[in-house]
Parts: sequence; structure tokens; C-alpha cells
Amino acid sequence: MYKTIEEFLINWGHESGSTQKILDALTDNSLEQEVSPEDRTLGRIAWHIITTLSEMMSRTGLDFEATSHESTVPITAAEIAGAYRSSNDAMVAAIKEQWTDESLNELKEMYGEQWSIGRVLGILTAHQTHHRGQMTVLMRQAGLSVPGVYGPSREEWAVFGGEAPIV
Repeated sequence: MYKTIEEFLINWGHESGSTQKILDALTDNSLEQEVSPEDRTLGRIAWHIITTLSEMMSRTGLDFEATSHESTVPITAAEIAGAYRSSNDAMVAAIKEQWTDESLNELKEMYGEQWSIGRVLGILTAHQTHHRGQMTVLMRQAGLSVPGVYGPSREEWAVFGGEAPIV
């Protein structure tokens, strides 16, 4: 749970930047990559991350223009990456304009429970990180290079002239 807006914005800046790097690395052909027919495709997971910004944050009363939770998955990777960029920018601007540190303690009805806005922001961050991890596996299966998030990826290690450590 975040205690200040600034604390969230600093962390979210890194996390959303990492998500944007992942989305920017997608290709149109990769969007249909799936683990199985019963699971979300790579494109659907990416779209879920984007539409969750409006779906979850609207429950807190935050007012901003974002991609609707009911919208359909685009057919191009560029549309997906652009939708995240614009929705995320609008969300961050709205947080800066509409909330104070005290707002983080306000309780909101979230999925049948009462959560503080600080908790909502923590869960939004964890939710995005969870699905970003799923995406990187599907990206590898689709033959894409995966950007580093919490350190260099295998491909980035190779550019440095080294080999990624196997842990």
C-alpha cells in the first residue's frame, strides 16, 4: 500500500515504463500467440492490462479518459501500445490533479470489499506486473526479443557482449 502519491508515481513510472517497453516490442503476428485455446492470447492479455486501468480506477472515482473495459482487442500491436500510452498518461495526470496523500486512505467499494485507494494502487501495480510476466513467456514462444524489466534480458546481455547468468 502506498503512503504518498509521490511514492506511487515514482514506482508506477518504472512499472508503466516497463510495461510500455513490453507492449512496444509486440508485433501484429505475435498477438495471437497462446498457451492453449482456453487461455488468453498475448494480444488479449496486453489489452486486459490496458482496459483494467479504466475498469479498476473508475471504481475509485478517478475521472480520466481511458480505453474502455468493454472495447474489443485491436488487430495491430501499434494500436495496443498507443492505447496504453494514452490511458496511462491520462490516469497519471488525473491522479496528480484529483488526489492528495490523504486520498490514499479513502475507502472504496472494490469487488464486494472495502479497499483504501492506496491498496487499490498497490493491487493495480501487482496486477500489471503479473500479466506482464505472462506476456514475456508468450513473447518468447512467438520468437520475439524480450526487453529487460528488472535487469537485462538475455538479448540485452548479448548486446553487452556477455551471457545472461543462469540462476
